[in-house]
Amino acid sequence: LNKENYSEFITDNPRVRKVAVNIKWYTALEQILFPLIIVKERLDLMHFPHFNVPVFTPGRFVVTIHDLILTKFPTVRASTLSPVFYYIKNFLYRLVIKIAVMRASKVIAVSEFTKKDVVEQFKISPAKVQVTLEGVADLASNKDRHPIPKSDDKETLLGYNIRGDFILYVGNAYPHKNLDFLIEVFSKMLENKPDFRLVLVGKEDYFYKHLKESARKRNLWKEGDDKSPIVFPGYVPDSELKVLYGNAQAYVFPSLYEGFGLPPLEAMSMGCPVISSDQSSLPEILGEAALYFNPRDQEDVLKKIETIIKNDNLRNKLVERGYKQIKKYNWQEAASKTLKIYNNILDNPK
Repeated sequence: LNKENYSEFITDNPRVRKVAVNIKWYTALEQILFPLIIVKERLDLMHFPHFNVPVFTPGRFVVTIHDLILTKFPTVRASTLSPVFYYIKNFLYRLVIKIAVMRASKVIAVSEFTKKDVVEQFKISPAKVQVTLEGVADLASNKDRHPIPKSDDKETLLGYNIRGDFILYVGNAYPHKNLDFLIEVFSKMLENKPDFRLVLVGKEDYFYKHLKESARKRNLWKEGDDKSPIVFPGYVPDSELKVLYGNAQAYVFPSLYEGFGLPPLEAMSMGCPVISSDQSSLPEILGEAALYFNPRDQEDVLKKIETIIKNDNLRNKLVERGYKQIKKYNWQEAASKTLKIYNNILDNPK
């Protein structure tokens, strides 16, 4: 654990030991120093929960691949680096992923879609890749959604300059999330529903600044204008995020590529109806609990948004389906499957 999160991880299990490591992720030092730590700790098996596996990792290891976004959408828009440095870094990322997948004793994928991606791209046996679904908190018992806003909800919403009906997005603003496209769709929606709002929640970074500029050029957002059709609340704590989920007409997820699709599942857990892109892993993960659209077809997206905001029965049906869908994803089952993978490797030495 790095010093930033060392104190956050707490356990009473006597078989668990924490090791402080002052190495930044995705750096040359990680590639050079981390193998030495593994040797020092005399590990029988190492699990890397992300693709950044040191090329010279000693011994046996398992790697979890969440998606292949770096190989599917290589674009300088996804980085603050200059084009030359971006493509060099992207090449090194791709090399690290390939070596990790080829050398791993087992590859864990977070969906059947990601497994298929890994098998096809790296030409490995499907038997080497095990699907272990991620978990999501089941908040179905906490009926957070309520059709009539409570007074304290109104105060929270007004604190973020959210007035009237709105559709919601919560997550990062990387290019493959397709939020520029969503803004364009929303601008057309305003022609018939001028009082609606689009609320885009996420910590302000390079990508959200770009999105704000995109909205400003379309006259949909202006700094300090509390009547702007698009609202950028920035980071919102979980306690207040529940209010946004509970009062949104729908959560919209226009992503072009997802290895798993956790954000719409989190929306479902909060009792918010979901309309989602029909790409990549999303139909597999969200099942019948979402209303799908083609994320490259503006008319289709607009039609689906208008359908869900007009139809209370449909929204309620999607909420109930969402509560059922998230029950399929729990960390206890993920842990059990992961432990089984560990034991199978350790019981079958080379």
